[in-house]
Amino acid sequence: MDYSNVLFDLDGTLTDPREGITRSVQHALAKLGIDEPDLPALEHFIGPPLLQCFMHSYGFDEATAWQAVNHYRERFREVGLYENQLFEGVPELLKLLGEQQRTLYIATSKPTVFAEQIARHFGFAQHFKVIYGSELDGTRTNKVELIAHLLEQEQLPREATLMIGDREHDLIGARSNGLDAAAVGYGFGSFAELQAQAPTYHFHSLAELHQAFVG
Repeated sequence: MDYSNVLFDLDGTLTDPREGITRSVQHALAKLGIDEPDLPALEHFIGPPLLQCFMHSYGFDEATAWQAVNHYRERFREVGLYENQLFEGVPELLKLLGEQQRTLYIATSKPTVFAEQIARHFGFAQHFKVIYGSELDGTRTNKVELIAHLLEQEQLPREATLMIGDREHDLIGARSNGLDAAAVGYGFGSFAELQAQAPTYHFHSLAELHQAFVG
């Protein structure tokens, strides 16, 4: 694992945000007259861009999907953002990578303003040089565009940069930008979803990911 730069997805890779995201989606749907009592049925919202997920899951047109996103954010910025927790072992992994003099970045479809707030609140912001997310207007929610933007801004050599994520969007974003990718199986992407993208590495647990960097 000889990479000097490591890009991390946020939701499902560093943190388990399932309660905050699913309850905020539930809130948004209720505002639009849709009752969804089954929170696990909303876990597919974790990872992909919200706007597209509302459109694909409920057949919303773009205007209605934006209404849903705005209702989601009403709850998420006040409550849902804090209904979150670091996966066990993440602090130790980030400490190790720092000691190895690797430069770390976050690359998330979540709006940067929320990602930065989460990283500060849960005490891991200091491990990352820059947190890259989307804009509130939807710009760079696509992982291909986001990672391309990050690489351009930071002038990172592709052969020395690794993307780590738990959903197909992370792996597609990495491959489309010429990066190696590590899929992690402890998040929200299924084994089949991740394997379909032929990641460079596939770690089933955070302990496996940690051990790969120990070497």
